[in-house]
Amino acid sequence: MIDFIGDIHGHADKLEELLLKLGYTQINGAYSHPERKVLFVGDYIDRGPKIRETLQIVKAMVDSDNAIALMGNHEYNALCFHFQETEGGHLRKHLIKNIIQHYETLKQFQNRQKEYEEYLEWFKTLPLFYETDKVKAVHACWDNNNIEYLRNKLENDRLTDELIYQSVKKGTELNEAIDQTLKGKEMKMPEGLSFSDKDGTKRTEIRIKWWEDPSVMTYRSISVEPIENLPDQKIELSELKSLVFYRDNDKKVFFGHYWLKGEPILYRENICCLDFSVAKGGKLVAYRFNGETILDNKNLNYV
Repeated sequence: MIDFIGDIHGHADKLEELLLKLGYTQINGAYSHPERKVLFVGDYIDRGPKIRETLQIVKAMVDSDNAIALMGNHEYNALCFHFQETEGGHLRKHLIKNIIQHYETLKQFQNRQKEYEEYLEWFKTLPLFYETDKVKAVHACWDNNNIEYLRNKLENDRLTDELIYQSVKKGTELNEAIDQTLKGKEMKMPEGLSFSDKDGTKRTEIRIKWWEDPSVMTYRSISVEPIENLPDQKIELSELKSLVFYRDNDKKVFFGHYWLKGEPILYRENICCLDFSVAKGGKLVAYRFNGETILDNKNLNYV
């Protein structure tokens, strides 16, 4: 009996409102439910006004065994932003765009360095994926090959310091598996096309629906985000690193990451994205799973 909750990004007030709506009450400093627990799919930090409070709520629920918290790309990025390279600098470069992404988190932990570093240590305890006999959960993308590789590489599905250092080496199997698991799959747009993302960064690659068969999709239909200048033409399959996709007979999978807009709705009977852009004025979304064999839009709850 799991309540899956999407990306929070420092919106602690919305999180508390959603937990109360789902019937959780605060006992001894942690929200709990007599019959259920929460699974958070990652991205607790950055952007929002109450990042410390969000971390306090989530960590207290995990510590009291009332929740499972997965790692999101923002927690991974924060670790890499903090980890120093042996020759100087950091694993995640302190470029202006990276500083801006982490700005709210750093500002809200000003004069609280020790507290922040304790949360960074906690981030390393967060598993990258979760699976039972009925469901799977991950921050951005469940690719069976990537997950199987990570199961064998990680320690209890978690990153160690050594693995974090190894993970930033571009082009390695570890780098690509973590990148796709936490940030999703991307493909190049047709020659000459680009778009500006939510932060104003110019991009020439689109995030793709990794649960769709790319051989029957167009550039427009396979993009997670609706991008106006994408053509309705068949995809150049040679542009894809892999033609593997998540099939409709696989387990139900829950994830966040994709900044969807509008009214929360399922993509498919076994595909549930829970990120509906709470950090951009959207909704904080939960799916209340009761063991059903087919996911149902009626079980989506949001504030």
